[in-house]
Amino acid sequence: MQIRTAVEADLPQILAIHNDAIEHSTAIWTDTLATLAERQTWLAEHQTPRQLAIVAAEGDEVLGYATYGPWRAKEGYRFTIENSVYVRTDQAGRGYGRELMNALIADAKKSDFHAMIAAIEAGNVASIRLHENLGFVDAGTIEAVGFKFGRWLDLKHMRLALD
Repeated sequence: MQIRTAVEADLPQILAIHNDAIEHSTAIWTDTLATLAERQTWLAEHQTPRQLAIVAAEGDEVLGYATYGPWRAKEGYRFTIENSVYVRTDQAGRGYGRELMNALIADAKKSDFHAMIAAIEAGNVASIRLHENLGFVDAGTIEAVGFKFGRWLDLKHMRLALD
């Protein structure tokens, strides 16, 4: 398994992982499936300074992907980033999420960021545990701010100091 920068050829597989999360989980709070054109724009944005998109791959097969980008748009937040990490459902529990996160964190540290934020659906125990094991701490939960699958969702924020 290799961790590398995401490229255009990865987009159909990234799109499949992303849309699977939309359809079957509360990890992404939308009901609208993404398109390849939207993922192309997303990748272009994550190839600009201070943003990153990476994949865990076996040859040409994408097993998962992760990103970081601005947490908020205002310049006062310029040293804080937010991460996302998704692993293909049939590859869950094999350590790919941890490897992707370790690569994101290492890159963020050398890029002189101060903090990384994770915004996780509060019932996503696996993601919360992964972030805790990587040193993230609880930064608070906002109750009932999302709605999906006919129910209200709570948003847990976690924070990792990078310097």
